[in-house]
Amino acid sequence: MRIGLIAVDGHSGFPNLALMKLSAWHKAQGDMVEWWSGFTRYDRVYMSKVFTFTPDFDTVIDAAEIIRGGTGYRSYEDLPPEVEATFPDYSLYPRCDCAIGFLTRGCIRRCPWCVVPQKEGDIRPASTWREIRRPDSRKLVFLDNNVLACGHGLTQIEDMIGEPVWVDLNQGLDARLIDRQAAALLARLRWMRFIRMSCDTSAMLPVIRQAAEYLAEAGAAASRLWCYVLVRDVEDAHRRVTELTEMGVEAFAQPYRDLAGGEPTEEQNAFARWCNRKEVFHSCRWEEYRRGG
Repeated sequence: MRIGLIAVDGHSGFPNLALMKLSAWHKAQGDMVEWWSGFTRYDRVYMSKVFTFTPDFDTVIDAAEIIRGGTGYRSYEDLPPEVEATFPDYSLYPRCDCAIGFLTRGCIRRCPWCVVPQKEGDIRPASTWREIRRPDSRKLVFLDNNVLACGHGLTQIEDMIGEPVWVDLNQGLDARLIDRQAAALLARLRWMRFIRMSCDTSAMLPVIRQAAEYLAEAGAAASRLWCYVLVRDVEDAHRRVTELTEMGVEAFAQPYRDLAGGEPTEEQNAFARWCNRKEVFHSCRWEEYRRGG
């Protein structure tokens, strides 16, 4: 079979794990796999769309079969088990120098702005870090939504301590689960960049403050502490960013998009630009930036 792949969100940025697994599985069956070309006739084309706000791919596709999947298409089906178990084809993304995967899937929380409960359900083990690791890289990027809520996830974190691997828990840790024991484990990992947490509401501020104190006690460098900030009400987001900064936690603003793919407001986007461009953030206040347009 001749297989074409389309990453609707674009394939030059963060790797599409589903397409990498599909590619590897088809190649193992002896199929020819490539990024879709408009000049080729395919037996099957896979289209993966991660984000609901990404414009759909509207070019004519010459293929006997087209399979669309991903959250962007509101398609929450898992890959077939034999595909899910396949080691990804990293040759699709030659610039990617890290391993990518999930230690756990699902979440114990039911946040109304998050699609994970609907898409993945309750938390459960998915893989071990040794299964995810690439033979040609010591970098590991995990996409778990709430790794600390699962005993398997905690076991995997503990097992990585002292190993020659560098870690990024990319989606943000649940600070409500960072007690002294968890902080002691996290502080002993080798981090690629940040220890990421999430602050979606002001109610999380005292929790993050406590988590930051536990991490500091355990020896985590203050420069590692980082936090996603969901931006719905801008004034509330500004209050959270201000308090996080006072704690020594770097904030990263994410404008809210509803699950239907609605666009953020201009004020939400402007606030994110102000917060995330650190040369701007450290040179003027939000009120000044907002007045300046």
